[in-house]
Amino acid sequence: MNEPTAWMIYGANGYTGRLVAEEAVRRGLRPTLAGRAADAIDRLADRLGCERRVFALDHAAARELAGVQAVLHCAGPFSATARPMIDACLAAGVTYLDITGEIDAIEMAAARDEEARRAGIAVIPAVGFDVVPSDCLAATLRDALPTATRLTLAFTTSGGLSPGTAKTSLENLPRGGRVRIDGEIRAVPTAWKTRDVDFPCGRRTVVTIPWGDVASAYYSTGIPNIEVYMAMPPRQIRAMRRWRWLMPLAGLRLVQRVARRRIERSVRGPAVEERIASRGWFWGRVEDDRGGEAEATLATIGGYPLTVETALMFVEAALARQLPAGFSTPSRALGKDAIERVAGTHLEWIRRPKVATT
Repeated sequence: MNEPTAWMIYGANGYTGRLVAEEAVRRGLRPTLAGRAADAIDRLADRLGCERRVFALDHAAARELAGVQAVLHCAGPFSATARPMIDACLAAGVTYLDITGEIDAIEMAAARDEEARRAGIAVIPAVGFDVVPSDCLAATLRDALPTATRLTLAFTTSGGLSPGTAKTSLENLPRGGRVRIDGEIRAVPTAWKTRDVDFPCGRRTVVTIPWGDVASAYYSTGIPNIEVYMAMPPRQIRAMRRWRWLMPLAGLRLVQRVARRRIERSVRGPAVEERIASRGWFWGRVEDDRGGEAEATLATIGGYPLTVETALMFVEAALARQLPAGFSTPSRALGKDAIERVAGTHLEWIRRPKVATT
């Protein structure tokens, strides 16, 4: 019989799940480590001195959550895994957290709001680098300009990718770009728009990408028009546009299978030194229909260290029963200043609207 435990990391044997598990244990937290790969879960659990559970995300998954108060779901791609884990959490009355940056996974979680409220649990996707910093920046900008109708976000990072992130990017290739227009998520061509942005680390060329904020920032701010950009070398942007017509081929099952195997063989994720040195930089602007605008930047630690910090912030809030029932975005759940609780974070205003006085 499974021993009761306060919380669980599912996908603990993955690159990010392992980092979260190691830091949690270092802080004196004792998660149950779970996933489908028995050998990998057993090795990690033995090394960290944690309980373990091995199970697939199927109709029996809810039974494996007995005694659990919260699940931190780290097993992507979340387009395939988020729904069955949320189903299990709803059935078992367990708070759901994940580290997705996928638009569809966030939209799916938002659609479960009423069910989560009835079950008395929180459902909060994207509690990592995707999308805590950008979500908090978006909410901060909206509060500076409550009449905003357009939100533009951009980011750049240093450091490499984990296997899971690379696989998710591969899966999203054939879907092209997506933005939000008049409140609706719309498909646009790959590398639809570019612009130059002055980040704290310098000026970069950025290009539209289908990032999670296209979904989450709408729920956080109510702003109906949202575009998200990522820094990319101009040569790479030109190549993406040149080969747009080939993108649908990336969705073929055989192509996906071959590419995933190549990722598994060649992508290991950033080494320790690279993670420690990595940084993230964000830029955001809001505009309204009367010429008002506000603009700010945010500097953070790198993506994987930040995900560990913010994911554990939300786990601790869940264990303290400080998260609201139902679906929430990160900034709605813990406030727009949540990101500023992470050491190494600095927000700087470029343009803040003046408050009218009477």
